[in-house]
Amino acid sequence: MFLSKGQALFVLFFLCILPHLHPQSQENQDETDNAVVCESSFVGLTMNELISSFGVPRTVYSARGLEEWQDDVVFAYGQGDFYIYRDRVWQLGLQAFRGINTGDPRGVVSLVLGTNAETRGDSIFYPINDRPWPLMLRYDFDTAGRVRAIFIYRTDF
Repeated sequence: MFLSKGQALFVLFFLCILPHLHPQSQENQDETDNAVVCESSFVGLTMNELISSFGVPRTVYSARGLEEWQDDVVFAYGQGDFYIYRDRVWQLGLQAFRGINTGDPRGVVSLVLGTNAETRGDSIFYPINDRPWPLMLRYDFDTAGRVRAIFIYRTDF
């Protein structure tokens, strides 16, 4: 028996999100929480701590903000891109976080993050409250609705 076009699209969609829809056991939740703590703890590192922990970066580049004072120096490592303000990491750019990778569809992000996530324009925001300063997790999307960038950053900068 053959599927209609609508049924085939539903099956294809289901197969695409199926790997992301596993139940979170306490053990899996602990691993996820530990990953959040570990990566979010990179935000706030001093330059000395960053270089002591990760060594010399693979590359260094500048990132232009909307205004001149928002320009950053970025140290690129295998773990992510570390955005520096004065002598500290204030933002971290990642390729994957919380089981979500660049290229994943918007629906997967919403399912994984749950009700604490807030959609604003082409981004989904999720607060991280395990640090002494306010942190935000942000997933940015391209015009096709796929994750194009993932950031953890201090909201007070």
